[in-house]
Amino acid sequence: MTDASWREQAVERSLDSARVRAESRVQRFIDAAFELLVDSEPGKDFTVQDVVEKSGQSLRSFYQYFGGKQELLLALFEESVRSTAEQLRARIEGEKDPLERLHRFVIEYYAQCRPSRSKGKKKTPIALAEFAQQLMTAHPEEATHAFAPIVELFDEVLDAAVSAGAVRGDLSGRRIAGVVLEVIMFNAFSATIGGAARGAGRGDPAEELWDLLVNGIGA
Repeated sequence: MTDASWREQAVERSLDSARVRAESRVQRFIDAAFELLVDSEPGKDFTVQDVVEKSGQSLRSFYQYFGGKQELLLALFEESVRSTAEQLRARIEGEKDPLERLHRFVIEYYAQCRPSRSKGKKKTPIALAEFAQQLMTAHPEEATHAFAPIVELFDEVLDAAVSAGAVRGDLSGRRIAGVVLEVIMFNAFSATIGGAARGAGRGDPAEELWDLLVNGIGA
């Protein structure tokens, strides 16, 4: 096989350079939108113009990469899910027992799903958590794609627990993933939004949820 011609190499370098610039611009828009979500007051929304000004780029540049605010929020949510999956994998990696690893996944994911009202914290803003709920209701196919990194990690952890005989193997893994992940996310979200503080003498809500998931409600 002959080496690529100088023309092909020049075009490839040009495309690589353009790709890097595009990725950098897109990331600046995403970072700006995340900062606006974190800094905004509850119930206050931001506009595309706010994102453009925060990023220091142009409106024309924004519409080169996004069809509108909805696409930006979707990109922001996908980035958040990917980052969450990476953090979860790092936090459960040290657990060697399959059931304990599943336990750790539930506890850590619960903590990640609790929206933050505090500024300056790299946690899911309430507005982004609300967007996730709307996405699953109105755009299930887009939601499925966005949640793929979390679902894949959960499938991996669940399969290991099933193989070890710690979890029932006669149920659909994908159905379990859907139920468990939705329960964790909505439970953590509703507890934060509803202001349900931990009562005196009560246990950790994440541990209570784990107990319910793994043992059910039977006496």
